[in-house]
Amino acid sequence: MTDYTDQERDTIRTAAFGAMTLVSAADPGFIAMFKESMAGAKALAAAPQPLQGLLKSGGMPTAAKDKASVLAALQQSKQILSSKSPDDLAAFQNVITTACNEVANAHQGVNEAETAAINEVKAAIGAA
Repeated sequence: MTDYTDQERDTIRTAAFGAMTLVSAADPGFIAMFKESMAGAKALAAAPQPLQGLLKSGGMPTAAKDKASVLAALQQSKQILSSKSPDDLAAFQNVITTACNEVANAHQGVNEAETAAINEVKAAIGAA
C-alpha cells in the first residue's frame, strides 16, 4: 500500500468530491442535487480498495466548492498519484470519470453544461 501524507490525502479527496460538485453545479436544483449526490457517492464507493481508503478519510473538503481549487486539486492529484502509484492513478481517473458521468446522468440526462464540466475534469486528470 502506498503511503500518502495528510496533505496529499486532502488534495485527492478535494479533487474527487470537487469533481462531482462541479458537474452537479452545472445542473442546479434541489432534486437534481440530491439524486446526483447519491449517484456520485455510489460511484466512489465502488472504487478499488486502495483508493477507497484515501476517499473515506475525513469529511467533505471545504475547498471542493471552488472551481479553481477543484481543478488545481485534480491536477495535483494526477501528479501525486503518477509519482507514487501509477496503478492508483489509473484507478483514480476511472473512478472520477465514472462518478462524474453518473452524477450527470442522475437527473434528466446529461446537459451541455454538465458535458463541459466533465470535459474540464477529464482534462485536469489526463483522462481521455
